[in-house]
Amino acid sequence: MSLTEKLFKKLEEKEDRMIEIRRHLHENPELSFKEEKTARYIADFYKDKDVKVTEKIEGENGIVVEINGKNKGKTIGLRADFDALPITEETDVPFKSKNDGVMHACGHDGHTAYLLTLGEALIELKDEWDGTIKLIHQHAEEVPPGGAKSIVASGILDDLDEVYGIHLFPMFETGEVGLVEGNAMAGRSNFNLHIQGSGGHGAMPETTIDPIVAGSHFVTQVQTIVSRRMSPKHTAVVSVTAFEAPGGQNVIQDKVMLRGTVRYMEEENKEPIHDEMVKIISGLETAFGVTCDLEYIYDYPVLYNDPEKTRVVGEILRNSKGGHITNVADHEPSSGSEDFSYYLQNTPGTFINVGAKPEGVEKAYINHHPKFDINEDSLLISAKVLGEVVLSRLGNK
Repeated sequence: MSLTEKLFKKLEEKEDRMIEIRRHLHENPELSFKEEKTARYIADFYKDKDVKVTEKIEGENGIVVEINGKNKGKTIGLRADFDALPITEETDVPFKSKNDGVMHACGHDGHTAYLLTLGEALIELKDEWDGTIKLIHQHAEEVPPGGAKSIVASGILDDLDEVYGIHLFPMFETGEVGLVEGNAMAGRSNFNLHIQGSGGHGAMPETTIDPIVAGSHFVTQVQTIVSRRMSPKHTAVVSVTAFEAPGGQNVIQDKVMLRGTVRYMEEENKEPIHDEMVKIISGLETAFGVTCDLEYIYDYPVLYNDPEKTRVVGEILRNSKGGHITNVADHEPSSGSEDFSYYLQNTPGTFINVGAKPEGVEKAYINHHPKFDINEDSLLISAKVLGEVVLSRLGNK
């Protein structure tokens, strides 16, 4: 029996427990940067195991577990995130969230369950493989600046040769694995714009400086950044997602606040989009006599999958004999964002999409929906996918 077959057998034997772990985490979700109990649960899982566990990295909730094989070799990182979202769950599962207004609506409970189980199986086989594996249990993927940034900044991953991660997506069929070479997920920035005018009576607008009109012009003009100020060969999105101007029908408000998000598939567009927005805002101040205060937050970078590593991973998975993969597909880049991009800035690797469509549904609820759910068969698939990749890349047959 090959080492990969031994690993697969162990994972199959542990599948029921892996599902139990996922359901426990699903019932007990915690928000980004507040995952104290989840972090404790993860650290306790590795107690009495022959590994090195580093907790509270940079004073936050991230955990890195180092497993050393029989002999020296490559060092490879495997990452799973474990934070939840501020969403009230609307599923009918018996292991529904016990924390009001908090839900694992992005699959991070599943990510953690398969990596814990894979880690345990790799530890049990550590005398049969060479190299070092670092399991990155990461907090706060959902909220900027993101947990990955502090883990990378700590230097604990400076010795990595390669890094890999998986994300579960119920919009893809269970058994499908998706890969994207190069720019795979968008870079992200967020903004808040405060526009100060001078309010007054709705029947006498000439006595006011109307910030609502100025804000309305901003909403339309900001769309020209993509349509008229960027190359049509590039992909970007600028969305105003909130326009706050509460008040009565006969009162022109003296201030408004707009919020929004910016996405871009080429890192080179990160600063130019901001600069163009500043020009538009300067024009608003001149044209309407308002005062503007822009808070612009540069967030996660573009997620760049190393093309060579991605092709190699595709070859490994297409040649897999495990029977757990029905299709290895070339997926389109996504306008979503992921702080796994920070790991890939320092270390070559790839981020793998794994299908998790629930059984018997025609159209699944997407990530971040209050009715989001996954097919739990995807947990074993994910563990096998990442396990086969890491053993192969470490040179263990």
